[in-house]
Amino acid sequence: MRELFVYYRIRKADAVAAREAVSGMQSELRLSQTGLRARLFTRQSVDGGLQTWMETYSLAGGKQGIDADLEAAIEAAAAAWSHLIDGTRHVEAFEAEARSS
Repeated sequence: MRELFVYYRIRKADAVAAREAVSGMQSELRLSQTGLRARLFTRQSVDGGLQTWMETYSLAGGKQGIDADLEAAIEAAAAAWSHLIDGTRHVEAFEAEARSS
């Protein structure tokens, strides 16, 4: 199952606004896509007041996972608050391994 991992940097001064933007975006995406699991992780960085943030996206119960259409919808939604990002959003897609018994 294909999952997305999206990471980027946020300036500490923009963290409150960015958190509201990401939270709202992920809530809207969950409403529009049944079974979507969207999470946000943050890490304080040691360099210059930047924080590293990571969004993760997966689908519950589906075999395909995040397809190209859903990935494009996520990126389109994120464009609305891209001015809060220091640098660029990096999108990585991984395939989950089948669990062995």
